[in-house]
Amino acid sequence: MKKNRIRGPRLATKLFILMSLALVVLPWFSYLYLQEMEDFLVDSQANAQLLTAEGISTLLNGRSDLFNELPLSPEGYEQLYAHPLTTPVRIDGKSNDWEDVLNYNVSFGQSKTSASPEISPNQFYLVLGEHKDQVYAFIQVQDDKLVFRDRNILRLDLSDHVRITFTGKSGDTVQLVLTMTEPGVTTAYEMDSEWRYATQGEAENRIQGFMSETDTGYAIEFRIPLSLVGSTKHFGLAVADVDSAESRAIQSITGTLPSAGQEAFGLVLLKSPEVLKIVEGLGYSGANIQVIDAQRRVRAEVGSYTTSQEKPLVQEEQSVGESWFSFFSALVDYAYGFIDQALREELAVPEGQVILDSLAGKPSYQRRYSEEDGEVIIAAHPIISEDRIIGTVQLKQNTKRILQLRRDALERIINFSVLSLFIFVLLILAFSVRLASRIRKLGAETTNAIDIYGRLQTNQIRSETRSGDEIGDLARSISGMLARLHQHNQFLENMPRTLRHEINNPLNTLSTSLQNLENEESESGREKYLESAKRGVNRIGMIVQNLADAASLEDALEAEEFEVIDLHNLVQNYLANCRTTHDNRTFEYRGTLRQVLSNVSDYRIEQLLDKLIDNALDFSDTGSTITVGLTVDANNLTLFVTNQGPIIPAEAVESIFDSMVSVRKSNPDNRLHFGMGLYVVRVIAEHHGGSVSAANLLSGNGVTIRINLPLYKKLNNPAVAAS
Repeated sequence: MKKNRIRGPRLATKLFILMSLALVVLPWFSYLYLQEMEDFLVDSQANAQLLTAEGISTLLNGRSDLFNELPLSPEGYEQLYAHPLTTPVRIDGKSNDWEDVLNYNVSFGQSKTSASPEISPNQFYLVLGEHKDQVYAFIQVQDDKLVFRDRNILRLDLSDHVRITFTGKSGDTVQLVLTMTEPGVTTAYEMDSEWRYATQGEAENRIQGFMSETDTGYAIEFRIPLSLVGSTKHFGLAVADVDSAESRAIQSITGTLPSAGQEAFGLVLLKSPEVLKIVEGLGYSGANIQVIDAQRRVRAEVGSYTTSQEKPLVQEEQSVGESWFSFFSALVDYAYGFIDQALREELAVPEGQVILDSLAGKPSYQRRYSEEDGEVIIAAHPIISEDRIIGTVQLKQNTKRILQLRRDALERIINFSVLSLFIFVLLILAFSVRLASRIRKLGAETTNAIDIYGRLQTNQIRSETRSGDEIGDLARSISGMLARLHQHNQFLENMPRTLRHEINNPLNTLSTSLQNLENEESESGREKYLESAKRGVNRIGMIVQNLADAASLEDALEAEEFEVIDLHNLVQNYLANCRTTHDNRTFEYRGTLRQVLSNVSDYRIEQLLDKLIDNALDFSDTGSTITVGLTVDANNLTLFVTNQGPIIPAEAVESIFDSMVSVRKSNPDNRLHFGMGLYVVRVIAEHHGGSVSAANLLSGNGVTIRINLPLYKKLNNPAVAAS
C-alpha cells in the first residue's frame, strides 16, 4: 500500500503566485532602481559642477590683485560689508531673517566696562546685507531711555533718531534721518546740512524702515535701493541719543567712525567689478556662480539657479478626461511628495560647509534642500595664489531636470502599479470565483453521497477527479474515502451473515457433540465428542480474539517501549520455533547473515511475524515452502515472507491491508479468514516508521509480503552500538 505524501502547490498555482508577487514587488524594485539612477545622475552633475568650478578657479589662480581691487577707504573709516542674502528681508524690526549673517555684526561706540556696568548709550551693533539691488541694515541700539518725535515739532533732531549718509549718483552727499513717533514704521527725510529740518516736505518713501523696542533699547531694520547710492558706494550711519523729553537735547552721536561725534561714513564693500567681468565673460548659464574671498565675502556673483513659474489666474474649464488626468496627476504629486519627504529631511543641512572645506584646500560638493530653492547641488573649488588660498569659486545649480526625470519615471511606476493592481485584483477575483465554484460543486456532490440516515448513496464522486491540481487531489481522496466507506459498509452489512455462518458451524458442532456426549456410554466415544466440542469453543474464541486484537491494537502500541535489537537473531529464533510447531511446512531463510539493528518493540515484531506466518499458512499447500528473508540497504531493512499458493487479484493488491478485507479463497483446511491479520501487520509497521506492500510472484504461484523498517546505524549512537 502506498503511503500518502504531502505535496505542495501544482506548477500552475506556483506560476500564478509568482506572477502575483511579481505584479506587487516589481514596482518597488523599479523605484529602488530609480533611486539608484537618480543618485548616479546627481553624482554626475555634482562632478560636472566641480569641474566647472575648478576651471573658473584656474582663471583666477595667481590673481590676488583682483581681490585687492577695492576702493580704499579714508583714514579711520570703518569698512562696512554687505553680506549677500539668499532671500529678501522682511522689514519688521526683528532679527529672524538675519540668522545666517547676524554673527558678522560690527560694534560701534563705547561698550560696558566693569567700572561702568550700566548700559552705554553710545553703543550700537550693525549688520548689512545685499539682495537683488537692495541694501538691508539691522541696528541694535543700547539706550536706557527712549524719546520719540513730537508730531507738532518741525525739527527732526529733538528725539532719538538714526542718521544715514551716502554719496549720491551725482557725487553729492545725501543726508537722511530715520525718525519714529512710536514703535513701528519709521519715516525717512532728506535733511539740511545741520541735521535740523527736512529739505523737502515729503518723506523719502524709497527707504523703508521699522523700529521695535528691546530689553536694552531698540532695534531698527531698514533697506535702501542701491540705485540711490553712487558708484563709490560710500555709506555711513550714526545714532543720535536724546534722553530728556523736556529739553530734547542730543546727549551723544555715535557713528561708524572710531571717534564719536564725527558725522562721516564708511565704505560699503560689494562685488568686485573686475572679477565680475571675468566670470560674466564665461557665458555659463543655468547656474549661480559666486567668487568668495578668504573672509567669506562674495566678490562676484553671476547667474541664477531658480526659475519661477506663474500659474494662470483663471483656469479654463476642463473636460471629464482632463479632470480625471488632473486628479491622477494630483495623486502622483502627493505620492511624489510623500516619497521625497525622507530625502528632503536628509538634505536639510547648512549651506556653508562646502565653502569652509574649499577655503581649507579641499574641493567638495554638497547636495542640499530648502523650501525656498528646492534641491540644489553646491560645488566649490579653492583659488590659490602663491601657495595661499585667497578665495573660492562656488557654483550652485538645481536638480530640476533630474527631478523632472524622476517625477516622470515615478508617474510611470505609479501608472504601472495601478494597472498591475487592477489586473492582480481581477486575476484574484477570477481565480477565487472559479475556486469557490469548484469547491462548492465538490462539496455538494460529497454531501449528496450520504443521505440523512448516514447511508452511502454512491461509492465515488465524479467532480474534479480528473483535475491535476490540489482540488483534484482532494476529490480523489474523497472518492477513495467513499470507496473505503462503501467497502466497510458492505463488510458491516455482511458481518451478521458472516458471523452467523462462522459461529453457527462451531456452535452446531459444539451442540451436536454435547448431545452425543450425553448419549455416548463408551469412554472412547465420549473423548471424541469432547474433543470436537473443544474445537468449536476454540474456533469461537479465535473469532472473538481477532476482533479484540484489531480494536485494541492502536491504543496498545502507544504504550510500547522501543529498544535496539538484532532482527537477524530474532528472525532465526522465530523460524526455529516455526519448524517445530508446523512440521507440515518447510521454512527457509534468505538474506543477510550479519547483525541487523533496529529500534523496535520485539514483542510487536513477533506479533507481526505471527500474522505473516499465519497468512502464509492459510494460503499455502501442505508440504510447500515458506520463505522468510531479511535484506539491508543504506538506510532501511526489508523483512519479507513468501508463500506458494493462490495469488492476489490485481485490483486488490493495495486493499488487502485494510481491516476486514479478505480476497483469497480459503485453503483446503477450511481455516477462518476474517480479514484482520494483514491489517494488524500494516498498523505495526507504520507505528515503527515503516511501510508494508504485497506483490504476486512472477511465476504466478505465490505471494510476497514486504515490511520496510528504518535501519539503526551504529554511527548514530556509539554507546548503544557498543552495548
